[in-house]
Amino acid sequence: MIFTETPLKGAYIIEPEKKEDNRGFFARTFCQKEFESYGLNPFIAQCNISLNLKKGTVRGMHYQMHPYEEEKVVWCARGAIYDVIVDLRNTSNTYKKWFGVELSEDNYKMLYIPKGFAHGFQTLKDETLIFYQMTEYYNPDYARGIRWDDAEVGIEWPLKEITMSEKDKMLGYLEL
Repeated sequence: MIFTETPLKGAYIIEPEKKEDNRGFFARTFCQKEFESYGLNPFIAQCNISLNLKKGTVRGMHYQMHPYEEEKVVWCARGAIYDVIVDLRNTSNTYKKWFGVELSEDNYKMLYIPKGFAHGFQTLKDETLIFYQMTEYYNPDYARGIRWDDAEVGIEWPLKEITMSEKDKMLGYLEL
């Protein structure tokens, strides 16, 4: 696997190293030893999938509060997303900065998201399926979020036409 740190310290793009032949390819998408060698948490408490019917769907920007902060590995199994993270660690020199990367069924990239980040995405195709590996169990009492259009953060979403849940529309602006 190839680990590339993003401009936001502790977050990584992970790409499988393909072993290709006339049948196709084989690649690892998880290895405890490799995660540990980069200082990443290899523990998986829960896995989730998200099916998004319409191109332009935005989910996010979500996170969980202490003591239920979580790390995530996000992979797009079908379709494509613009995956976005926001650094909410107020001691970080990238506090309130965001980073986005395209994850798709064609590029096989994954995004490792450390504790202290909000996460969301916008679908770039209809019928997009996302797979998440989580280091913590979901705890609704500690679930929080910030608005997808928070001007203080300034995320540049690729598509202007947006579909989102009523719950995500009600998220507040960044107040930490």
